[in-house]
Amino acid sequence: MRVVLAEDLFLLRDGLIRLLEAYDFEIAAAVDNGPDLTRALEELKPDVAVVDVRLPPSFTDEGLQCALVARRRRPGLPVLVLSQHVDQLYARELLADGSGAIGYLLKDRVFDAEHFIDAVRRVASGGTAMDPEVISQLVSRRSAWEQPINRLTPREREVMEQMAQGRSNGGIAAQLVITERAITKHVANIFGKLGLAQADDDNRRVLAVLAYLDRD
Repeated sequence: MRVVLAEDLFLLRDGLIRLLEAYDFEIAAAVDNGPDLTRALEELKPDVAVVDVRLPPSFTDEGLQCALVARRRRPGLPVLVLSQHVDQLYARELLADGSGAIGYLLKDRVFDAEHFIDAVRRVASGGTAMDPEVISQLVSRRSAWEQPINRLTPREREVMEQMAQGRSNGGIAAQLVITERAITKHVANIFGKLGLAQADDDNRRVLAVLAYLDRD
């Protein structure tokens, strides 16, 4: 699996290269700035991009914006964004097109090799991988929403949190220690309460996550 990596800190970039290669990923390019990232994504067409949000020359959200432009040019391009801090806007922008194959991890999570590699693989296969801390902080800011998400039961909210992290029904069942059949029922209830009509379930899961993160 070919990866384009964008990280401006040399030591972290070098560490990510070594880690990815240890798990049989091929590094198609490793860059340290926005313009080089744009070129690499356009010319090399990787299987997945791992991108730091903040890159030179702007050191704002250059990496994220380059990745979003690349996804518009190549719909569905898998992108895993790394960030130093939780930022709701970044999560919303990543999920906005509803096509999946996106992830948002805090940089601290990189030090858990298995978690990081699992997130890269999940995104590359078309799923979502939202950092548990991102989900936790966003949930804590949403106690007074006046929208359909308020109709979810406490258990459905737990399922929603796990779904936002990219877990399958089986993975959610294992995490919450209940049956997969029960999870399937909860997921169906979530889709119904959020008004998500019958469609491809992977797409509905992404739309549900977007609804979950959609407002302050």
